[in-house]
Amino acid sequence: MAAAILKKRRGIYFQLLLIIVLLFPLWMSLAWFFGSKRKLVVAIVDKTVLTREGQEHISLDWILTQQRFTKNSKDLYQSDRDYFGFFPGKDEKFQLKGLERFSQDQLKQLARESDVAYITDSYGIYRNEWYQQGDSKDRSGIVYGGMSKQDVFFLKQMQQNHKLIVTEFNCLGSPTDSSIRNNFETLFGIRWSGWIGRYFDSFDTLTNKELPKWLVRNYKQQHGGAWPFTKSGVAFIHADDRIMILENETHLNTELPYIYSSAEGMNHYGLPSKMKYAFWFDVLEVDTSFNHVMANFKIDVNAKGLEELRKVNIPAVFPAITTHINTDYRFFYFSGDFCDNPISLGTAYFKQIHHLGWFMYNKRDPQERKSFFWTFYRPLVTTILNDYYYSIHPQ
Repeated sequence: MAAAILKKRRGIYFQLLLIIVLLFPLWMSLAWFFGSKRKLVVAIVDKTVLTREGQEHISLDWILTQQRFTKNSKDLYQSDRDYFGFFPGKDEKFQLKGLERFSQDQLKQLARESDVAYITDSYGIYRNEWYQQGDSKDRSGIVYGGMSKQDVFFLKQMQQNHKLIVTEFNCLGSPTDSSIRNNFETLFGIRWSGWIGRYFDSFDTLTNKELPKWLVRNYKQQHGGAWPFTKSGVAFIHADDRIMILENETHLNTELPYIYSSAEGMNHYGLPSKMKYAFWFDVLEVDTSFNHVMANFKIDVNAKGLEELRKVNIPAVFPAITTHINTDYRFFYFSGDFCDNPISLGTAYFKQIHHLGWFMYNKRDPQERKSFFWTFYRPLVTTILNDYYYSIHPQ
């Protein structure tokens, strides 16, 4: 009799637990829906928008949505319309709605009205990508892209108005004009080395169709037609088209670049001590009397790899997050394509969803980038935006 009662109770407890688990997403959604909205005017610049999904700024929109930041008193941000840059249309039509169309007076007004400037991507759109002519893995003429003098003027106005400025790869590299780049570097105390890089899971040209054709072609032209690489590794590309390859085992002890966070990054911004990074990055030099480095990239090279780096003057350790946080203004430069992650906006509508982030990626896959969003970008940018919001709206 007692055993039967105990069995019945266990059945009831199991059913209650199952109901709680099944209703948990509903509770998270309701908690998000009834949360307070907070106005934070963010001027987003994205010049690399091939589709209406806005992949290059989707991670930022996810955070703005999840944190219930609004562009005015009530409206949440929409990824397909609330930015400045390239707007794709149907049948190869598009609209250009960048800052280039504004006068200096209009840019000054925008800087007064905006709380945050975030340049997510300046690389732009190229003819073979947009008009589907030729091979999308090869280079072609540009349709629209590169930082403009209007972009830099706007950032300078934001700086003078003591606002928050967030920029990232690829603000400084091609196709940005060198004079505009120099103005940006002088304004913010950083300097691009001319080198960008990226991890590839295979350098085998027969199997990896994601390898850019120009990358292989330029290397062969510079090395007597040779392309001896088949394993994974890191490719470095200079503004003058020089190519340098670090291959796993041949040059690398660890195939992937890693980001190592400072104590500040871990304690205040919630960053992991170490994070793999499998996408595009640039190599910067930082004026540490003006800024400080909160996290560094590290390329784990062996003796042969270190020799290759020294030949082209690339350090094995270089800045990943550069910051200037003071009463005059707040500035962040992310030396990687941090905002471009393969995530869905649908998960943003659930409060505390980040506690389930581990369920949404396979960490054993070296190329996956979702873990970077959930464990690195999300806490970093969430903290940056919340810090700034509470600095202008003290509790």
